[in-house]
Amino acid sequence: MIVLRNLCKTFDTSEGKIEVLKNINLKIKKGEIFGIIGLSGAGKSTLVRCINLLEKPASGEIIFDSMHMGDLSSKELLKVRQSMGMVFQSFNLLQQRTALRNVCYPLEIAWVPKDEARAKAIKLLELVGLSDKLNAYPSQLSGGQKQRVAIARALATEPKVLLCDEITSALDPNTTRSILELLQNINRTLGVTILIITHEMEVIDQICNRVAVIHEGKVVETGEVREVFLRPRSDTAKQLILPKGKEIRNMTGKRCLRIIFDGNSAFEPIISNMTLECRAVVNILYANTKSIDGKAYGEMLLQLPDDDVSIKRIFAYLDDKGIFYKEEELNV
Repeated sequence: MIVLRNLCKTFDTSEGKIEVLKNINLKIKKGEIFGIIGLSGAGKSTLVRCINLLEKPASGEIIFDSMHMGDLSSKELLKVRQSMGMVFQSFNLLQQRTALRNVCYPLEIAWVPKDEARAKAIKLLELVGLSDKLNAYPSQLSGGQKQRVAIARALATEPKVLLCDEITSALDPNTTRSILELLQNINRTLGVTILIITHEMEVIDQICNRVAVIHEGKVVETGEVREVFLRPRSDTAKQLILPKGKEIRNMTGKRCLRIIFDGNSAFEPIISNMTLECRAVVNILYANTKSIDGKAYGEMLLQLPDDDVSIKRIFAYLDDKGIFYKEEELNV
């Protein structure tokens, strides 16, 4: 669906050229929900704006639905952009238009007859759960409702892909969940490919099939969400997945162990049993686990005791239980 090859982007500044994107290579499959995650300033938003050529890359190729975007005329590009819906963090709704007229707006630009556009907009607002807010203005809507209107508007031209740039950053956790569930429903029922740009690993974990981790303009890791979540290879992925607060940095132990629960083990009190059998006390620095069909998924970060004998017993116990583990730095 979307292929990026050696994509580079630079900006001219008073201090010279700044390279924002550096040889980005990605493939996003038709019908999947793909996530791009990174810390602030990593280049995520610039990347998504390059995909639909709102930002022109310095070099590289962007292939969308077998079309080379850089080879398109201005007229052809405008047509292709109708196949790329975009949703923003700040909603970008027209304040003087009702929810219904906001959704109608892209249809008006496409010269869709007024009655047809109105009927289509009503159906889309029903799809996003706002059939009772047709005549409400943005100032009368909550943040989640505004985002639903923005999603309905992005779907008005029947796009093949939905580009979502930090669309949950301004929302509370419950509203975020409902918006992500809506996107999953859209992906499932309409078959729309969805690209999610975010700095929140929880968003990626809830909705995405695959993820790319970006750091300082480079893709440092890609893979299935489950694999990246359980076994992050890059420092950026580890920083996003694991906490980096004072509680961990100020701990006084020398060795730290990250235990991975990947569904191979039953959801049982592994740590409690380990401390009893190994006669060793550990400190749980961080835990994020969940039970799915009686199996454990997630991870724990433990501070190990100082003596090597106890540590060897712990390793032997985990090996016997078939649990994946890896030593980490305490300031992960």
